[in-house]
Amino acid sequence: MPYEAEQVGEVESRQLIDKLEYALEQLEQARPFNKVRFRPAVLDVGGRLACEPGGVDVLYRLAARCDRAGVFADTPWDQPACLLPGLVRNTLEQGDRQTVLIELFSQLRLLAISNGVYMHGGISAEQARHFLAQVMALNLDHLLSGPGETMRARLGRTGNTVSVVFRYLLENIGFADILGSLVHEVRRIMSQRPLQVDSVKSMITQIALARGRGEGGAGTAAADADRLVSSLFGPTQNCADDPGVPLYRERLAQLDADALQGEANAFAAAMHESGLVSDYHAVFLRWLALEQGELPVARDSLLALALGLSSTGYDVLRTFHSLVTRLIEGAVQLGTAQCVYSLAQLLESGMLYSAPVAPALWRQIDLRLSPRCTELLAAVFGPQVSPASRLLAGTVQVLGQPLGIGQGNNPTCQAARAISMWASNDPDYLLHLISRAAHFDEIILHFEGEAVSSAGASGGAVPLDTDPVSVLLVPHLDLVYRRMGELCAGRGDDPHRWINPELHGWWVGRQCFLAVDIHTGGLRDYDAFLHRFYCSYHPFYNGNQPIIHPQPAGLAVTDSTGAFVGWHAITLIRVALDSDNTMRMYFFNPNNDSGQDWGAGVKVSTQGRGERHGEASLPFPQLASRLYLFHDDTEALVPTTTPDAEELAAVKEMALSSWAAGREVGLTPERGHN
Repeated sequence: MPYEAEQVGEVESRQLIDKLEYALEQLEQARPFNKVRFRPAVLDVGGRLACEPGGVDVLYRLAARCDRAGVFADTPWDQPACLLPGLVRNTLEQGDRQTVLIELFSQLRLLAISNGVYMHGGISAEQARHFLAQVMALNLDHLLSGPGETMRARLGRTGNTVSVVFRYLLENIGFADILGSLVHEVRRIMSQRPLQVDSVKSMITQIALARGRGEGGAGTAAADADRLVSSLFGPTQNCADDPGVPLYRERLAQLDADALQGEANAFAAAMHESGLVSDYHAVFLRWLALEQGELPVARDSLLALALGLSSTGYDVLRTFHSLVTRLIEGAVQLGTAQCVYSLAQLLESGMLYSAPVAPALWRQIDLRLSPRCTELLAAVFGPQVSPASRLLAGTVQVLGQPLGIGQGNNPTCQAARAISMWASNDPDYLLHLISRAAHFDEIILHFEGEAVSSAGASGGAVPLDTDPVSVLLVPHLDLVYRRMGELCAGRGDDPHRWINPELHGWWVGRQCFLAVDIHTGGLRDYDAFLHRFYCSYHPFYNGNQPIIHPQPAGLAVTDSTGAFVGWHAITLIRVALDSDNTMRMYFFNPNNDSGQDWGAGVKVSTQGRGERHGEASLPFPQLASRLYLFHDDTEALVPTTTPDAEELAAVKEMALSSWAAGREVGLTPERGHN
């Protein structure tokens, strides 16, 4: 066998390599007319291997053999010289699993051609390299964020393979041609302030290495890239040379008052500008909080500067100095530096003034984790940081950044939304659930007076690519959610009508409005549905009443062509005019990247339209055109101006031309809830 399994290093990988060898041999031996029969096995095993450590490298070195064996025979990918980079994105967004995998195999073949390890008539190494650079520039979102809602629903775990392969391509073709686009994409992702930034930090590390090799030249893009790199590896004068933690600690002891203040200000400026936290920032904060003896400047003053706090946050810091010090000691580590930003946001929110929150955090600091919880967090996040510190850091993150929570590559939008809502609206309840799950391996919620336990959740699927609190709670919440659904069996309507208020809290409107009949899949009194939504949420028609508490809602998600993908849970946050006097709905989407194209000009905005960090937004009519479920209270409805009939008609037409096409007669098959 030409490729030793030890190059990948996992039992599963060795088995997959053996299977791939066998599938390739079958394809090679097949007659031309019969290759279509054996090709799917090669693609399927190759796609699974790509997600194993070192797997993409094996596929890359097999690229020439795959081509000669007939992976691309009688397909549009047969002649690479005829391929167009602009079509790749459409393939990834619209193609089925086999088509997407052929595309990925084709990209690896082009990489082999560009590196001169495979010669193919009609396309030179330089042409192949130029093609790959264009593909990278047009598909940067696959490098930095996980698969979106559309890809996850269509491809399942294969969606993650796309990101893995694209990162491998970037590592091998360099940054010279796409540096500006890549930096812009990093900024776009970070404007949403996600909790999970490992992929972003990994990409900035690659940019730093490329800049160290002299790639990217000079100019605006290069300067912006350097600023991004410095925000992570050297945001201040005393760590600009990336000296390493031990040497940096020695330097801190030598700084006078002005230098310490300058250091604190520089860290805060870099953090709030980029949303990223340098490991040196974590070292500095711990040194300030825990260093024994007198400092040349008041300790609280330096901490406030280093966190970039306003007078509000500074007041909270001084009031809860002991608690904040313990949080820094327990949560802020080299492996959890990102929670420094979350800590700053937590203090700025004034959340600690809510009577139960500070005691609940003291409980969390001293919480003894169960053996199962300890094992789970260690297995998912590794040994660099203790499970207790990892969970405490994750707790600070979700409390400080409720809108930064993401579901990862997991069909768990309901649980992610619930955690986000509690973090922003009922933080002491969330802290209660975290402590129960971490110590007792069980949470208990109530459904119409009946206790619903998560006992047995330890055997459920664990989301591996999200934050520590989600890793802990999501299996419990998913099980409770399913058990609540079982209690709704036989009621003859969408179970979310009853589950959402019971699961999330008393503030959820008890009236639930649905646009779809769950039995037929057809529209149900859609005109009245839209009219009620406008009267409930649009300030021009509801007496200018704001959204008091975040409200759960359901979207009919569509892809970039407007085709229906599936149902998805979001949170309605607020409605306001943007700078162009367009009325917009601002909402939370637990997807990893809220900036999505839902077709027919419905493009979700995440910055530049009045969004706060973590919010997504759409013009009110566009959001209404993708809505299928919302909550409200009948007694809260204020009689006011009647919604504009022409606007309602336009909204209905947007729905009928996308997700609601064919639903007038209820013949459209339903897809499951995410």
